Amino acid sequence: MFSKAFRTFILAALVLSVSAIPAPTSPCADVHIIAARASTELPGAGIIGALVNQVQLQSRQTVSTNSVNYPATLTNYASSSAQGTAATKALLTNQANACPNQKIVLVGYSQGAHIIGDTVAGGGGGIGLGAQTPPVSANIANRVNAIVQMGDPRHVPLQSFDRGTSIRNGLFPRLPSQRYSSTLQGRIQSYCDFNDPFCDSGLDTIVHLTYLDRYQNQAAQFILQQIGG
Repeated sequence: MFSKAFRTFILAALVLSVSAIPAPTSPCADVHIIAARASTELPGAGIIGALVNQVQLQSRQTVSTNSVNYPATLTNYASSSAQGTAATKALLTNQANACPNQKIVLVGYSQGAHIIGDTVAGGGGGIGLGAQTPPVSANIANRVNAIVQMGDPRHVPLQSFDRGTSIRNGLFPRLPSQRYSSTLQGRIQSYCDFNDPFCDSGLDTIVHLTYLDRYQNQAAQFILQQIGG
């Protein structure tokens, strides 16, 4: 039987799946955003697409985007997140190689936040996630100008890039061997609030569902700053 926390995770994901926002694409713009949707959301950017759209509207540069194609399921979370990480690695590597002068941004919500973190810092490991996997190569990871995570189940508190009110580990805290490089740490904002069941091991699902309500503008301004407007 699933634990109460896991059942709550499923409920939250189902609510998230109601309002997926598609992301347009175009090749070799000034900036490219890769978006990773939350669990059970329809293919596309998911609700984190609202942040992508805001950056596209407010930037004075051309901004293209695509989304990670992965299962985004919960009943086989370890497999889903591993597939998502592999897919994100491929997208990021291909984009960096195809457009060597382009600025790149990664954004993700919930399981999507998990997989973009695993892409640049290593995945798996710990209880319930299977064997550890290496991150994408450093020369590719360092091409990323900004990373925004919301409700990351691999959250670890008191990191320099943490934003929000969380003081506890998430459900799958990132291992010491999987921490973000010193190069990337200043390029990340990871939002997690107290009592979120997934990034803070709390009890309030609504906290997990509403990061964009609280932090979308802040996250957009961070991305715009990182890409130069």
